[in-house]
Amino acid sequence: MASVHDLLAIGRDHYLPVYRQRALVLERGQGARVWDSEGRDYIDFSAGIAVCSLGHGDPDLVAALVEQAGRLWHTSNVFHSEPPLRLAQELVDASRFAERVFLCNSGTEANEAAIKLVRKWATAQGREPARRVIVTFRGSFHGRTLAAVTATAQPKYQAGYEPLPGGFRHVDFNDVDVLEAAMAGGDVAAVMLEPIQGEGGVLPAAPGFLQAVRALCDRHGALLVLDEIQSGMGRTGQLFAHWHDGVVPDVVTLAKALGGGFPIGAMLVGPKAADAMQFGDHGTTFGGNPLAAAVARVALRKLASPAIIANVARQEAALRAGLEAINAELGLFSGVRGRGLMLGAVLAPAHAGRAGDILDLAAAEGLLMLQAGPDVLRFVPALSISDEELAEGLARLRTALASMAR
Repeated sequence: MASVHDLLAIGRDHYLPVYRQRALVLERGQGARVWDSEGRDYIDFSAGIAVCSLGHGDPDLVAALVEQAGRLWHTSNVFHSEPPLRLAQELVDASRFAERVFLCNSGTEANEAAIKLVRKWATAQGREPARRVIVTFRGSFHGRTLAAVTATAQPKYQAGYEPLPGGFRHVDFNDVDVLEAAMAGGDVAAVMLEPIQGEGGVLPAAPGFLQAVRALCDRHGALLVLDEIQSGMGRTGQLFAHWHDGVVPDVVTLAKALGGGFPIGAMLVGPKAADAMQFGDHGTTFGGNPLAAAVARVALRKLASPAIIANVARQEAALRAGLEAINAELGLFSGVRGRGLMLGAVLAPAHAGRAGDILDLAAAEGLLMLQAGPDVLRFVPALSISDEELAEGLARLRTALASMAR
């Protein structure tokens, strides 16, 4: 068996160096725990960036994948197979608003489809290109393809990729007045936002903000597009984060937890724009393939279950209490924000910019974590995480933070 040193050397020599991966090789996982190739265990508070929401090795997901793998892997969208048909129906039923679904492979693809859908819908409304603007919010993250990264209103993701596509307008998040002014000219076809900004610092929409955005979209004849790629599928304690705010969107994009770790994305479309795209307007070779759809059907059912929703509420309370106890001792955070098991611990000014250092210290103590920018620790563990796994992860976090404080 190759050594860790040899495996990491392969990555250094042959990967395009676009990631800063930690110097370990993960080999297997169970629940909220993973093991590296040297047998060391880690509590996983990252869940593959909010992807493995049923933990690692969930037996129902494994069974669905194995069973489908023995039947049919791929047909292309030239032909039907049963798993994606069933998944589309189940997503529509679960969503409470959608009429149609487009299945794809990732969150970026779901958002790219939503951007194209908005433009097609606006075209059908008789709007010339100058009146097909999509408004997004500073701090957002919508993906890495050229249109999605332009929608992503963070210059650090866009630098060097100019010229960027036109037709996007960026405004401040949670500022209704600024959004209203941005829409006053009548050229906005859609407003696109995350109910909780993930990469932007685990920053939730302020109370009433989503309702205000919905009202402005209605007033100006624009679509409301919600990116629930990270916040959806039970992450906030409801199947969809926008349910907390009582709004009805026109489009919702999903990915991440929808496949429990198997790549899949989806765009859900309500009645206003359900017929905007017709034959030949969009497509994907692998989107909604039978393997992904079979797994996603099981993931959707389990993530919508009362047991998972109840566990999110219980573990959110435990995680918040644990972070408060650590902070009472060490004084490293200025606050904790977010909802459900999508929480961000904001570093106090004295420790600003050190989130990456903390992730290294945490890994050394056997804890896998994420950041959301340089100043925020991001907590997105499996929604099925147990009391014991959460407590052990918090203990390892405390040890890592205490070493930094010293």
